[in-house]
Amino acid sequence: MTIPQRPPQFEDRQPRVVAQSQSRSMDMRLVLGAFLAALTALAVALSAMPARAQSGALPNFADLVDQVGDSVVNITTSSVVAGRAGGAQPQVPDGSPLEDFFNDFLDRQGPDGAPRRSQALGSGFVISEDGYLVTNNHVIEGADEIMIEFRNGTELPAELIGTDPTTDIALLKVESDVPLPFVEFGVSADHRVGEWVMVMGNPLGQGFSVSVGVISAFGRSLQGSYDDFIQTDAAINQGNSGGPLFNLEGEVIGVNTAILSPTGGSIGIGFAMSSDVVTNVVAQLREFGETRRGWLGVRIQDVDASMAEAMGLEEARGAMVTDVPTGPALDGGVEVGDVILSFDGQEIEDTRELVRIVGESNVGETVRVLVFRDGATETLRVTLGRRETAEGVGGATAPNGNEPTPDVAPTSEILGMTLAPLTDEMRQELGAQNVTGGLVIQQLDPVSDAAEMGLRVGDIITEVTQQPVTTVEDFQTLLQSARDAGQQSILLLIRRDGNPRFMALAIDDGN
Repeated sequence: MTIPQRPPQFEDRQPRVVAQSQSRSMDMRLVLGAFLAALTALAVALSAMPARAQSGALPNFADLVDQVGDSVVNITTSSVVAGRAGGAQPQVPDGSPLEDFFNDFLDRQGPDGAPRRSQALGSGFVISEDGYLVTNNHVIEGADEIMIEFRNGTELPAELIGTDPTTDIALLKVESDVPLPFVEFGVSADHRVGEWVMVMGNPLGQGFSVSVGVISAFGRSLQGSYDDFIQTDAAINQGNSGGPLFNLEGEVIGVNTAILSPTGGSIGIGFAMSSDVVTNVVAQLREFGETRRGWLGVRIQDVDASMAEAMGLEEARGAMVTDVPTGPALDGGVEVGDVILSFDGQEIEDTRELVRIVGESNVGETVRVLVFRDGATETLRVTLGRRETAEGVGGATAPNGNEPTPDVAPTSEILGMTLAPLTDEMRQELGAQNVTGGLVIQQLDPVSDAAEMGLRVGDIITEVTQQPVTTVEDFQTLLQSARDAGQQSILLLIRRDGNPRFMALAIDDGN
């Protein structure tokens, strides 16, 4: 047990206390002066600090609204909706409880189903003093008249410059006698989950409404190849589409596009296309009136852990090439089975990232592509084509020549699969006219690893361990080699409904 020391007698302590008291008085004046000087310096620093750096306290959104509000616009579109063909009238029995409803509906349709005008509302924002505006494509799609309303009540007609349905972005232009207030894009990647954001727009036609919240998540994907949505709990409703998502510095870091809701109204799950995607799209629409995305020309799939192990890849990342049709990649030496690890110096984690990075690259640009092939890395140089030109072109062309395939061949059971060489009859039945060689799965043990991994009867195995197979003996030889090498799985390239895909299949020791 620790026993406290006996304090000295009062007489011994008194002189020291007096001396300390005198010294403390001087020290306090020095400390107080230093504190006041530091406080003054802090106030000056905070006044010069960007709003986002002060986000520990509740920000003053009123000042932000005054700063950017005049650049946000309401958009009203008008289009002609065709009437009913031939003026056909729906038949409703006399006295039906729906009779009044249908009569009101037909009155709005016009006499004899004549064409009528339909209006829609949305939001947008000005990005240059000479009148360029950004909104969603779905806000203006099909419109023959677009009217822009500014916060001060001014209305101007808008011209459509270009659209990109893939990212749901549209660029408009208005002519004004005076320079227009505008906002600039920020870098969405510079922000973090939890930071404050502000939405401005025209929800439900109310006009120039503000809602605030935080960034809930990044990198959300809804359904597009180039999706990179910011999720926010700031209220986004119908009519907010095309409006800006602001950071606290008044920069646009997203374009409000969609909500997730069972009711049709905001439940705090809204999505804005990130500015890092939008800025590139807008620049192309402004220069060309259309997008011009880079095109590599490959079919790809993600790499999972079992596939990485089967190939000897250190980590499960990259984009694995399943098909190389005629195009830039084929010309650059890319092969089926390559795993693309980096593109133009940027590491690739998965297929979605590769698609986005390639799409943001310049058409005609020659880039370095690092691939993993046969246990080693190799750098290729590929000159990119244009995706918009390539879309609609068919897949891989059939190899030249016709390799002989036995008309009748014995089947064999391997790893729970009953396999047989692909014959001309099977090729016709499976719609695999462009497939040369390969083994068809004719039966499948429902409790086998092959079934569990997703293989199906009718799948055509064209490669095993990235080597072509045409006979069951080819498969058995490659399987035994994998066992001898101590592998736990083998990589199969299959074709199903004409589409190629790699799958890793677990193997036993063969005993």
